Amino acid sequence: MMKYNFYQPTKVLFGAGRFHELGECLKTMNLGKKAAIVISNGKSARENGTLEQTKEQLAKSGIENAVFDKVEANPTASTIMEGADFVKKNQCEFIVALGGGSVMDAAKMIAIMATNPGDVWDYAFGGHGGNKNYFEKPMPVVAITTTAGTGSEVDAWGVVNNEKYDEKIGIGGADASHPVLAIVDPELMKTVPSEFTAYQGFDALFHSTECYITSPANCMSDMFALTAIENIGRYLARAVKNGNDLEAREHVAFANTLSGHVMELSACSSEHSMEHAMSAMHPDLPHGAGLIMISLEYYTWFINRHVCDERFIRMAKALGREDAAKPMDFVEALLELQKACKVDELKMSDYGIKPEEFPEMARKAKDTMGGLYAADRTELSVEETIGIYQRSFR
Repeated sequence: MMKYNFYQPTKVLFGAGRFHELGECLKTMNLGKKAAIVISNGKSARENGTLEQTKEQLAKSGIENAVFDKVEANPTASTIMEGADFVKKNQCEFIVALGGGSVMDAAKMIAIMATNPGDVWDYAFGGHGGNKNYFEKPMPVVAITTTAGTGSEVDAWGVVNNEKYDEKIGIGGADASHPVLAIVDPELMKTVPSEFTAYQGFDALFHSTECYITSPANCMSDMFALTAIENIGRYLARAVKNGNDLEAREHVAFANTLSGHVMELSACSSEHSMEHAMSAMHPDLPHGAGLIMISLEYYTWFINRHVCDERFIRMAKALGREDAAKPMDFVEALLELQKACKVDELKMSDYGIKPEEFPEMARKAKDTMGGLYAADRTELSVEETIGIYQRSFR
């Protein structure tokens, strides 16, 4: 019997040039007269001009702004609380997230903490989280994604790293946590460096591959997932090779947003839990890079359990292996794509990860985001998680 829930309140403006419609769109939305623009602690938004253009778009609608520029690549709980305090002190009425997945995740968490009491970790389920539901409606968020990796522009979750406990957990999930508006303009993604284009593209890919093989998968999520996988398979290597290839950027961005929808319809797997533990303990590790490092051994483990052989074959075909006849064809197709994107030689050791950390890492993976382990079609134990880390190590 098929069951699924799908509620998508986010208005999406997709396509090249849609960023320039922000001001006119905001005029009709009546979100308020002052916005907090949330950006990363890097230089890209200022150097590529998108921050100034965003300010201009807001001004067209008579909206003032204040800029919060503290978000890390792996957003921390302390930064979320600092951002919430900034929003309240500046009397902002809504938030504009300008950046990639980290910025959008942080903005959604800041929006929650701007209207709810306590600490953000009070609302985390797992690890040292307080296991509380928030009851006050979050501040509205407008998501302008400048990367194609997380699908955060259309989902209700934000991933936060608690530096005190080295825990990384997704928080949110309520209907009101969705951004009210998402702008997905591939022209904003042309300046993303090739290596990060690859990392982000594989993150988007794994959102769909994971959701396709977990137990909550359904006909609706399958439709979105396979289309996303096809678009990544055909266009990601092109986008990595030539960032100015707008057609490739457009299709990868499309796959990314679809993968955001897929996560709302199904559930990611323990692969994401495993990587969150890696980058919680090593915050300099890009999320997508960590996923790539463990992916071949991770999917091989599940293939050897024969829990959904036909699904792996269908994913292999979606990645371009049209003659796929066995589940391992998917792993081979995945490796081919990693080679084409020049990310097949990534090493955990380059980010300071050591084999002696794997037992703690595995326990954190299952303890902090055990819900994703529960979505797997067959149980992956802590010991088997350690084994996947070990076989992936270089």
